[in-house]
Amino acid sequence: MGKTAGMAQRSSESAEVAAGRAKPTAMDGQSGEAKQGLERSFAVLDLIAARPCRVVDVMRDMGLPWATAHRTVKKLEKAQFLMLNPETSHYEIGPRMWHLGSSYLANNKMLKAAISYLAKDRDIRGVDVQVVERIGSYSVVIHAEKRQVQEISKAQYGYHIPLHAGSKGLVLLAYEPDDFVASYLAQPQEQLTPATITDAAALRQRLAEIRADGFAQTEGDVQTFTGSIAAPVFGAKGSVVGCICFVYLKKLARDQAAMDELKEALLMMTHQLSVELGWHPRQP
Repeated sequence: MGKTAGMAQRSSESAEVAAGRAKPTAMDGQSGEAKQGLERSFAVLDLIAARPCRVVDVMRDMGLPWATAHRTVKKLEKAQFLMLNPETSHYEIGPRMWHLGSSYLANNKMLKAAISYLAKDRDIRGVDVQVVERIGSYSVVIHAEKRQVQEISKAQYGYHIPLHAGSKGLVLLAYEPDDFVASYLAQPQEQLTPATITDAAALRQRLAEIRADGFAQTEGDVQTFTGSIAAPVFGAKGSVVGCICFVYLKKLARDQAAMDELKEALLMMTHQLSVELGWHPRQP
């Protein structure tokens, strides 16, 4: 190829690149594959964080070939993002994920404010107190304090449930943007107990009531023997950054005076936390 012809070809290729019509190169393919692999790894971590499982479960749930699922899980295990439980043969979240998560919690302003508040307020009794955030489609307990004698299972730090169940999940879902709510309600919902609301229309009505009341209270929809009450915590820009949830044995709900005190304590706590985080009461 002559010098002039070569220059013309390079000029043509430059024009195609500028116009977005250039053919994909080998480098582009590698970049696309790397991005796809990264997204796949994130999806596997999300899946196993929600439910420890085997490689075959990852393959089936994500619709992956066996070799791809196995390679992804093994890479994550080697990097300590996952670890294999030898007793169950299920993969679980590994220590490196804990390291990343603990760094997040160490800088979490809502968590710091809530722990400081609880250290000074010993009047909240008869419940498990939870500091909760939305992570994906789940409400996740990032801190829990036991303020009662009885043991309540599934109320501990790190426990997560779908947003349509429990007062904490419903509160967090109620204050999400309309497009997020619409997308969430378009999916089939898990029935945790007979009291769990799964119908989209009924959930929409419930979310509207929560926004009007400023709190949510449920009974028996996560575990048949428990109830809970939750209220949102607002940030400086007026959006919800999390919530505080009180979990109690269902029999406590029959004591109206006790429930009124809990509701007052909850709303006082979330109001003060919101103000401390920069929210102004005049904000919507």
